[in-house]
Amino acid sequence: MACGAIAQPCAEVVERRGWPVDVFPLPPLLHNHPERIAGQVDRLAGELAQRYGSVAVGYADCGTYGALDEVVERRGLARLDGLHCYDVYAGADRVRTMFEEQPGTYVLTDFLVRSFERTVVAELGLDRHPELRDDYFAHYTRMVWLAQRPEDEELGGLARRAADRIGLPLTVVPTGDGRLEHALAGLLTRR
Repeated sequence: MACGAIAQPCAEVVERRGWPVDVFPLPPLLHNHPERIAGQVDRLAGELAQRYGSVAVGYADCGTYGALDEVVERRGLARLDGLHCYDVYAGADRVRTMFEEQPGTYVLTDFLVRSFERTVVAELGLDRHPELRDDYFAHYTRMVWLAQRPEDEELGGLARRAADRIGLPLTVVPTGDGRLEHALAGLLTRR
């Protein structure tokens, strides 16, 4: 199973590698309520365990503060390493350095670039109350796009639009999917 925000790239890696794996996404908007992630993973893991010989969890901690690890340990599963998918795409050290250098960094992945209007603007109510922009983003100083597809002109335009929407300069950090592929390969050997 995978976080809906990375399920599509996971499925692409699985197909490219020819792994005998089915990817089951959970809703990406769970990230707006990370206290619900562990319960949803637990529920789906129980369902999948009845149909599959093994189950792996395509989530980092994602703001669960260890609750996901409790589910993973209790069920004997493996999950992706890291605090969040940013670690999976860019590497934990690189992300930590990015935040240390500029703590007011707002990070996007390709998924968040594509879904920004829905997952950020609409979910925060900025489409209805644009005056809330400063309440939410006043302490941010830049937006970083961890670009899995930096050559994609449409995504580049959407990333610039997202940064403009909340009034931040955009920094593009090409990551590709190589680290995700490596993390998934490791996850499959641990399950």
